[in-house]
Amino acid sequence: MNPPKRIDPRRAYRVGPQGLRRIVLGEISVNGTTSATVEASRRPKAKPLRTTIQPTKWHMVVAHSYRGRLDDHAREAIACAAILAEPDTGVLVVVLGTFQEDPSPLGADRIAIVDDLDWSRYEPVREEALVDAFIQDYCPEHIFLPDNSLGDGDLGRRLLAKQQSSGATHVIEIDRKHIAIVWSSGNRLACAPLPRIVLLDPGAVDANVPFVGAGEKIAVPSTGLASERCVDLGLAPSKPSEIALEEADFIVSAGNGVHSIATLEELARSLDAAVGASRVAVDDGKLPRSKQIGASGKTVSATTYFAVGISGAVQHLQGIKSCRHVIAVNRDPGAPIVKRADLTVIADADEFMQALITRVAQAREQTEFKSGSNG
Repeated sequence: MNPPKRIDPRRAYRVGPQGLRRIVLGEISVNGTTSATVEASRRPKAKPLRTTIQPTKWHMVVAHSYRGRLDDHAREAIACAAILAEPDTGVLVVVLGTFQEDPSPLGADRIAIVDDLDWSRYEPVREEALVDAFIQDYCPEHIFLPDNSLGDGDLGRRLLAKQQSSGATHVIEIDRKHIAIVWSSGNRLACAPLPRIVLLDPGAVDANVPFVGAGEKIAVPSTGLASERCVDLGLAPSKPSEIALEEADFIVSAGNGVHSIATLEELARSLDAAVGASRVAVDDGKLPRSKQIGASGKTVSATTYFAVGISGAVQHLQGIKSCRHVIAVNRDPGAPIVKRADLTVIADADEFMQALITRVAQAREQTEFKSGSNG
């Protein structure tokens, strides 16, 4: 069976106009229609090159990638380095992990990609040695990192201690001469001259820059063998039932229309999903209060939310407003959950669950047979 899915905080995202984090899967044209004319009118105009002068100085950005992409926080750090750069200052970006995008729209003039230092590995000594090699080669005036708790912030603080350079963390405002951080429990802003190492808070800079960089890919310098003081034991597998609903990436949730909780739990196991419930199902004693989702329960943000036999009261919809994809199974085509769902199946909940369990088992048997025959 596949390992259970849970929300990965390192996944790449973009912030929409309403401040919600979303992965961009495609673009919808005006009035829900797509045409070559509309798409052509929406195409962004070509942006000018930020500078044509050969760099004599450098700004450096270091950030981890996730599945070949950089999230908005990392993009903001690159934009900051590019915006603050003088015409004779180049922007060097060091990506720890795979990267499959064009770096020039981000404002990068040169980019070094370290494929084998991805987000799932923890090798702090090697990361430090690699960044030190770039610092020695380029002598950057300023080094920018996204200040998060997932790798970049930790690396930035280790660089501050090792380089013994001026630095600032949780920077929320920045220009070519000054930075500002929150002070006195958020009541004041503390300002200081622009330091050499800057760890930016999310939202400090607009990642949409009005120019492009040269986007030249460069080789990674050799750092020699460094003795790692930490041992990475990998990711520990967890059972779906042990994952908190707030962290679950796939949730199968029961409502009043579900009569067999055993069947729902079997379906959740077959899909490697966590189990949730509506308030009505909890009040009926079908599932414990810890599984309740809604205004009076837990708020979830799963990638996929499978609502089985749930009518969709406003309190429940409030608890799933951050879920990306909602699939509903209900006998009533006029139920409120139908309007919220991306896909709705009009059927009896218990009959549908049993049929889906059978189909999932068949699909897995076919996959195992094919992989075994190929071996």
